Amino acid sequence: MSRDICVCLDFLTDAHKAKIAAAAEKGGMTAHFFTLDQLDEAAKCGKNAEILYSCTPKLLRQCEKLRWYCCSYAGVDLYCKDPTLFHDPDCVLTNSNVYGLTISEHTVMVTLMLLRRMPEYDVWMSQHQWKGMLPVRSIKDCRLTMLGTGQIGRCIARSFRALGAKKITGVSRSGRPVEGFDEVFPVEKLNELLPDVEILVMALPGTDDTQKILNAERIGLLNEKALVINVGRGTAVDQEALVAALNGGKIAGAALDVVDPEPLPPDHPLWTAKNLILTPHVAGNMTLAYTCDKNVGQFLEDLENYLAGRPLAHVVDRSRGY
Repeated sequence: MSRDICVCLDFLTDAHKAKIAAAAEKGGMTAHFFTLDQLDEAAKCGKNAEILYSCTPKLLRQCEKLRWYCCSYAGVDLYCKDPTLFHDPDCVLTNSNVYGLTISEHTVMVTLMLLRRMPEYDVWMSQHQWKGMLPVRSIKDCRLTMLGTGQIGRCIARSFRALGAKKITGVSRSGRPVEGFDEVFPVEKLNELLPDVEILVMALPGTDDTQKILNAERIGLLNEKALVINVGRGTAVDQEALVAALNGGKIAGAALDVVDPEPLPPDHPLWTAKNLILTPHVAGNMTLAYTCDKNVGQFLEDLENYLAGRPLAHVVDRSRGY
């Protein structure tokens, strides 16, 4: 009886498929490849598959004998909140923590746009007004406060350090020291930190603990020069309070790559908020060839572990949500 790996993804190159097929064959398994517009065909394969490497819960529901699901995304909150997606409650879930580079580049981009007043210049240009220069700031000698010190947060910290950030402070659930951060505080200290925040970057998973972690009270603690950048989950921010702070000049600006809900309704007040940069959840995803290569590489690393009977390296704790 064959041992099948069902792979259903759109970003794979022929080279990626060849590497996966060879690794599977070496371990006595057979890899089958489908794109996301072939879900019906993939579901037939997945029904008896031992391993699924994909990104869609719809397909996961069809996999009755699955022992390992490798999600190609970093965010796995949906799979942690809905245990009925898995036929076997002991099915191992791993995720793909390979988005640090592309998300850090996006974060640097929008931070510089805000520091150099691009939303305001954009309004002037759209109105055909040539008003001259606004005072600007720099990442050099700035203070970064990083809410979330996981793989993505660490990559962002390294990027800001390379550009000359003066101080990089982390905030995490545990408050344990993390390489690349000058200090790390537990989330219980967040209120004490917010009044002095210059740039607040949020890279948090979607869990009960992070739901509106930046609420109206905490937004009210920010100073008028503060910037808020969210590349984690839209549910982490009280969006109504953020809009009020932006439109009232209580903070200097914000950039949101994630919102709640997604897609954002056409009449949502975020669309017209002042000094806000909105992007449609594109900071990560499979936007770089480098990310795709790393994604496949991480799957192959754990496939080797799986075939050797070793623990997988990227297992998600479904009780914690990451």
